[in-house]
Amino acid sequence: MSDADELKVLNPATEEVVATVAAASGQDVAAAVARAARAQTRWAALAPADRARLLRRFADVVDAHTEELAQLEVREAGHTVGNARWEAGNARDLLLYAAGGAERLLGKQIPVPGGWNVTFQEPLGVIGVIAPWNFPMPIAAWGSFPALAAGNTVVLKPAETTPLTALRLAELALEAGLPEHVLQVLPGHGHTAGRALVDHPDIAKIVFTGSSRTGREVMERCAKLVKPVTLELGGKSPNIVFADADLTTALDPFSFLDNAGQDCCARTRILVQEAVLEEAREFLADALAAVVVGDPADEKTQMGPLISRQQLERVRSYVRADAPALRGSAPGGPGFWFPPTVLTGERHDGEAAREEIFGPVAVLLPFTDEADAIRLANDTPYGLSGSLWTRDLGRALRVSQAVRAGNLSVNSHSSVRYWTPFGGYKQSGLGRELGPDALTAFTETKNVFISTEGPAQ
Repeated sequence: MSDADELKVLNPATEEVVATVAAASGQDVAAAVARAARAQTRWAALAPADRARLLRRFADVVDAHTEELAQLEVREAGHTVGNARWEAGNARDLLLYAAGGAERLLGKQIPVPGGWNVTFQEPLGVIGVIAPWNFPMPIAAWGSFPALAAGNTVVLKPAETTPLTALRLAELALEAGLPEHVLQVLPGHGHTAGRALVDHPDIAKIVFTGSSRTGREVMERCAKLVKPVTLELGGKSPNIVFADADLTTALDPFSFLDNAGQDCCARTRILVQEAVLEEAREFLADALAAVVVGDPADEKTQMGPLISRQQLERVRSYVRADAPALRGSAPGGPGFWFPPTVLTGERHDGEAAREEIFGPVAVLLPFTDEADAIRLANDTPYGLSGSLWTRDLGRALRVSQAVRAGNLSVNSHSSVRYWTPFGGYKQSGLGRELGPDALTAFTETKNVFISTEGPAQ
């Protein structure tokens, strides 16, 4: 096997190789899709209750392996162990939620003259899921588990740097009794395995999470086959803090430091009303200094490393050594470390204020009044998430309606729950994942009219 045929998985905290896995070729993808297509007819033919029962059994097996999955996520992605345990639990809980949907995938009876009209939600077929490296386990689950519950089969390509949890989930699915080839995982490079998956005519839909640039390419390639897509792409989310807010909760540094800032929902544009700007600056300086950055396997660690050398260099390119900033600390030596940072001298239209850095870096920007806050919040090509903080209920409702983003939190930094829809506006993507309608995103609506007037004599 040549280096091109394998993927070396590095521990981001130590730069040590923790695993080597085979990289799928285009031929491997084609073979997997053929197997998935054959398995799909049998999987869809199962009674919904039987499909749900298997998914609940899968959830039980994941639950029994939560710590193992969490430790894999720590080693391959550098996530803090507490976050990794949450992620494994999220995959388990989504399986249970999706299993319930399998038995509630309802059609409609629509009144029409001369007969009955009914609709059916039928599975699409084989779904291609391309998962990212920033949250490899939960996001792989978000694309795969509702699709399985709806009667589809899944071919999942994890990111090159983080294939281990996805591979283990596929093994656990078989252990739980899911039929062979219903969930297949093919680690591989984006330019080979990823493109082969996107271009395959028997892939009924692509679910892609990643950069807006790559998302546009996926969309263009799928358009040639009129293939539907769900795209969860970049973000540059605002945290709008009005003067009447409680700064100690509104300015929680982990709103942009969680997962070392490698989060599309990270509140990396901190918009603070001018009247409390200096107070906010002082609070953030103290908060950043207190963040514990280090070994992600240590229970006391609050922030781990970036995923790779490439990502570290990208983040560094946005932060000049002499830039006015508030800074925390980070370890030296091996590992892809960057300190928690808030840039304080950026213009609202500068690169660091508009582009997705994907690291532990935020910008502090002042605003004057409600209209100015809305203008700044919307002054970005993205629209994924955001928070706003105020004690004025009317203002909270007005600003929530005015900000162009798919997921907003009032007096909270919450973004994602598996039982509510998730997705973005503008260049943050297309479609929605999760929530009560997650399964229908993997179905076609078939309309059937049944005449009650009988055949003509």
